[in-house]
Amino acid sequence: MRRTPWFRHWFGDEYLALYPHRDTREARDAVELLRAAGGDELGERVLDLACGGGRHLAELVGHGFRSTGLDLSLPLLGAAREAAPEAFLVRGDMRILPFDSGAFDVVTSFFTSFAYFEDEYDDQRVLREVRRVLVGGGTFLLDFLNAHAVRENLKAEDRRMVGDVEVRQQRRLVADGRIVEKRITIAATAERPARAFVERVRLYEPRELDRMLMLARLEPGQRFGSYEQTAFEGSAPRYIVMGRAF
Repeated sequence: MRRTPWFRHWFGDEYLALYPHRDTREARDAVELLRAAGGDELGERVLDLACGGGRHLAELVGHGFRSTGLDLSLPLLGAAREAAPEAFLVRGDMRILPFDSGAFDVVTSFFTSFAYFEDEYDDQRVLREVRRVLVGGGTFLLDFLNAHAVRENLKAEDRRMVGDVEVRQQRRLVADGRIVEKRITIAATAERPARAFVERVRLYEPRELDRMLMLARLEPGQRFGSYEQTAFEGSAPRYIVMGRAF
C-alpha cells in the first residue's frame, strides 16, 4: 500500500496557522527579479505553479500580469483568493497541468516549490508540462535552493512559539544526502494532541537542474544566487535560473 505523499498532509490549515505571513517583501523581490531578468520580452500571461497562499500572485497582479495560480491545497487556494482576488485560481497537480498547450508566456516556480516527489521521474514530468503550456520562446523561472549551501549550513533543530504553542523543527539529510527532510512537531494543547508533519525536498545540484531543463526543452539562461539579483556562486543561498522554451 502506497503512502500518502507528505505534501497532501502538510500544506493545509496547520501550515497556514504556523506561517500566516510569509515574507511579502521577499515575494516582491522575487517578482522584481523576474521582471528585471525577463525585460520587455516577458508576455502578460503568467502561471504560478504551487502558488500557495498567493503572495507572489498578488505581486504579479499588481504589475499587470494576467495571472493564474495552481495549487493542490484547497486551504492554500482559499488564502490565495484573499491575497490576489483578481487572479484565476485552479486546483491541480503540477505533473498533469489542466491547461492548453501554449497557454502561457511565463511560468514561475517560486520558493522551492519543486522536487517534492518520491520519484525523480515525476520532477522531470513537471518540467515537460511547463514546456508544454509555454509558448515557444516563453520564460520559465525556477527558484530553487542551492543544494551545496543546504548541506553546509543545515541547522539540525530549532524551536519557536506560535502564540502559546511550541513548534519544533528538526532537519536531517537522508538518502545519502540526496534529500533534506524536515520534521515539524506541534506541541499538545488542552484542546488538541501533539501533531507532526514532514517536508522532503530532493537536493538537485545546479548542473542537474540545468540538464533536466534542457531535457524538457527549456534552455537555462541567466542564473542568480538570491532575490537581490546577485550572480550565482557556490555558497549562494539559492539557485534561481531563467529557462527559455525552445
